[in-house]
Amino acid sequence: MAKNRKQVIGITLGDINGVGTEVVIKALSDSRMLNQVTPVIFGSSKTISYYRKLLKIDDFSVFHLKEGQEPNHKRINLVECWEEIAEINLGEAKKDAGEKALKALDKACEFLEKGQIDAVVTAPINKATIQSDEFNFPGHTEYFGAKFGGNPLMFMVTDNLRIAVATSHVPIKEVPELITQERIEKSIKKLIKSLKKDFGISKPKVAVLGLNPHAGEEGLLGKEETEVIKPAINQFKDKGELVFGPFPADGFFGSGSYKKYDAILAMYHDQGLIPFKSLSFGKGINYSAGLSIVRTSPDHGTGYDIAGQGLASENSLRSAIYLAVDILKNRDETEPDNE
Repeated sequence: MAKNRKQVIGITLGDINGVGTEVVIKALSDSRMLNQVTPVIFGSSKTISYYRKLLKIDDFSVFHLKEGQEPNHKRINLVECWEEIAEINLGEAKKDAGEKALKALDKACEFLEKGQIDAVVTAPINKATIQSDEFNFPGHTEYFGAKFGGNPLMFMVTDNLRIAVATSHVPIKEVPELITQERIEKSIKKLIKSLKKDFGISKPKVAVLGLNPHAGEEGLLGKEETEVIKPAINQFKDKGELVFGPFPADGFFGSGSYKKYDAILAMYHDQGLIPFKSLSFGKGINYSAGLSIVRTSPDHGTGYDIAGQGLASENSLRSAIYLAVDILKNRDETEPDNE
């Protein structure tokens, strides 16, 4: 695609029984959006029409984009991912909705691979209903990793807080055996690289959390900090990188110490996402760092409890779109990476 034009951002509808379609319509209804991006929705015009009528949003139309066609940069574009009328069951987990969500994801990946879109923003899926022979992943992050040949780092981002997790969608009982020095080193390396390349921070300052209560209390409550995490941190300190820790998670967030760092590496999902969502819910973004492509998503789930009621906020999805644009711009300005 030509340079010096608006970024073309693909947006998947996610689970059609949840709030995904609603927040997509709301976010793209803001006329300022088209001044900055060219949106390409992956889903169904029938699904969009259903929600548009339900929510009484009259001023919303799409340009039907065909395979190989240049998107209309003055319109909201739509790629039809299924032709049949999908039954919408508001707030219900249905296998058919999972199948439709996967069709949208697969089509968006085709467009990414061909360079027909610059990045993709994914509306929430139901991780159970989407499971199939084609989608055997804990979530979006792992799906995109398999599609684009990488092992992405789950990176939660907002204006003043960035938290990555060394282990993401795994049962808590499996976490200790996954916390190896090699994993921590790879996670820190990806985090630093992303902060430099994707966020334009030339000398990032990174905090690393401990695994155990009180960061192990010098081995009294666990030895992972002294035997695994600290040695990994020292590898980066020896190279002049600003990496610190391991810190006890409760005191680190409770005291506001997180404000002193450009990013934080948590050891497992809830250790990172509970403080992140407590401090930033409704405006946070999930970014899959470490891939050749750019994928972001809102920080919330399918929202079945409020589906179709007009209550869902589009703020997080809007932020995810703008972050994708910012990352693309930062990557364009970054020198080629020879690592």
